[in-house]
Amino acid sequence: MKLNLSAIVLIGVTLMSSTTIAAESVKQPPRELPKVIFFDVNETLLDLGNVALSVTKALDGRDDLVASWFTTMLHYSLVSNAIDDYHHFSDIGVAALQLVAQQHHIALTQAEAKQAIQVPFGDLQPHQDVIQGLKRLQAMGVKLVTLTNSSDAGIKSQLQNAKLTQYFDKSLTVQSVQIFKPDLRVYQWALEQMDVDAKQSMLVAAHAWDIAGAAKAGMQTAFIQRPGKYQFELFEKADYVASDILSLAEQLSARKKP
Repeated sequence: MKLNLSAIVLIGVTLMSSTTIAAESVKQPPRELPKVIFFDVNETLLDLGNVALSVTKALDGRDDLVASWFTTMLHYSLVSNAIDDYHHFSDIGVAALQLVAQQHHIALTQAEAKQAIQVPFGDLQPHQDVIQGLKRLQAMGVKLVTLTNSSDAGIKSQLQNAKLTQYFDKSLTVQSVQIFKPDLRVYQWALEQMDVDAKQSMLVAAHAWDIAGAAKAGMQTAFIQRPGKYQFELFEKADYVASDILSLAEQLSARKKP
């Protein structure tokens, strides 16, 4: 059975509506096009399917536990924020996998959990739309920046392996501030790093919780509706909704025209 992590997750704060949202804007987009576009990476740009396969193998073939692992990982990243006790996101992922294994009486050593998480995360490929979409945005003269919960070394390796490094002006990670998204301080710090006003920036993500944080920080937002992804009804809707990065680029390009 081929798994796609996009169809499995997310954490309690990102419970999703069962109503499918069309891949188009759900409200009037901002008049001003962004000067800087920040991108979430995992799942937004990179396909996490092989991570789901690896986690399933580590959990004795229990593909039904992949969602529990991912939810646990995100849960404890928020706990990390709350108690001011930062750990690399990959380390939280490893510990979360060990916890889920313990809960279901599955023998799993720390070394095995580390192998199951860190190896596939270092070997992710971009979704088919990503490269053409980034090229289109790059041609518009917009600065492109990654903003991720991963570590500095982690995102460097991921972008190099996926052959995406050339499309980004800068890569930012929460390792510098030791706070995970969607804490507002992360977005505010990122804006300062790029010397851009919130209204002149945009966050692109396939996660409703990331969109919610950026919107609250005053940024423009674009929700990439990967399979199984929906916006959360209690939060402000994204300024743009697109099925993929290329579709978003086309929407922005159309607004740029007189």
